[in-house]
Amino acid sequence: MRFARVGGITAAALLASSAGVYAQQTTLTIATVNNGDMIVMQKLSPKFEQETGIKLNWVVLEENVLRQRVTTDIATKGGSFDVVTISGYETPIWGKQGWLTPVDDLGQDYDYNDIVPQVKSALTVDGKMYSAPFYAESSLVFYRKDLFDKAGIKMADKPTYEQIAQYADKLNDKSGGIYGICLRGKPGWGENMAFLGTAAVANGGEWFNEKWQPQFTSKPWENTVKWYLDVMKKDGPPGATANGYNENRALFATGKCGMWIDATVTAGYLYNPKESQVADKVAFAPAPVTAANEKASGWFWTWALGIPASSKQADAAKKFVKWATSKDYIKMVGESEGWVSAPPGTRLSTYASADYKKAAPFADFVLNAIKATDPTKPTVNPVPYTGVQYASIPEFQGIGTTAGQDIAAALAGQSTGEEALKKAQTSAERTLKQAGYPK
Repeated sequence: MRFARVGGITAAALLASSAGVYAQQTTLTIATVNNGDMIVMQKLSPKFEQETGIKLNWVVLEENVLRQRVTTDIATKGGSFDVVTISGYETPIWGKQGWLTPVDDLGQDYDYNDIVPQVKSALTVDGKMYSAPFYAESSLVFYRKDLFDKAGIKMADKPTYEQIAQYADKLNDKSGGIYGICLRGKPGWGENMAFLGTAAVANGGEWFNEKWQPQFTSKPWENTVKWYLDVMKKDGPPGATANGYNENRALFATGKCGMWIDATVTAGYLYNPKESQVADKVAFAPAPVTAANEKASGWFWTWALGIPASSKQADAAKKFVKWATSKDYIKMVGESEGWVSAPPGTRLSTYASADYKKAAPFADFVLNAIKATDPTKPTVNPVPYTGVQYASIPEFQGIGTTAGQDIAAALAGQSTGEEALKKAQTSAERTLKQAGYPK
């Protein structure tokens, strides 16, 4: 067979060239949160592009904005994204709705058995995994051991919230630019309410009782919010209602906080001298407990990568999800960014790595904290939902965010804690009634 020549190029060559260009033009749009581990993923992603010829278009958003954008797009089948960063809260709900493409077919070399069982379970519905874990976490107390020594105090092996408040008072040195404690104040179900929900469980409380009645005006929630407002107003930073996870991380890493109760994933950042000014001064302890619930401690969370069912490029999206959540990716981060920065909490092999254990003094502590948290039995009293700092129903996003706004208003001095909780209670009751609870 003969081919005509076009400008000195045969038609066959032209066809082959255009086919190659077409193959290289596959572009995935990825929506992710602006947390440090995801920024590293974006930094390393040119290696994936080079290996596959697939281009990546990144949409990097603040946590609250990400949740709103992704939820709207998924629910309306908008098709704006091919890969989305979601959590153990959304995954089972959206999986049941048919809004996500299963990711349990990434190949034997993906090694599903290597995934921490609690994490895999949180992302699985009816035997199908609907998102792949990028990192997982519980929560703990980060503190400055040098400031504790200076104040003549010692962190308890298993601190209570009462003790944390006492420590904060002794560490507080606002004239010297150091705040006794930093906690999330930015409103949102995954921001201030992540901390407050966990603290309420530690106080013996729950989001809803067995009859699906909201519990914001219960004694455990009242005690939690009173403690929070007292300690934050006395010993926290100014303008705390603007401080979410990233803002507090920056405050602690630059030496502004005596203590910070937040995600275990942050340990890799705070212990990394390339990122943290207090890397040689930071220590950690379990998340606080109370006499009402001595077993409760941290939250349970996983950031994962999911593929919307509306994506027309599911096969290419699976290649990226596999790449970014694999053992090889974790090794790549360890070798390029330092093992202390490797994504934690998802794979047993990470915690069997001598390189990781050597770089991360917190490794076993974090893995045990994740394993010890049971989101299927999170509370003292029986409850009809799963989750510690969230409740696994679609309506929770709105309920949690509204409550977060009410409590942030109290933190800003616009209302009292009691008034905030009454508003949250009324709003939650209305939402559940409209949704037809109890079901």
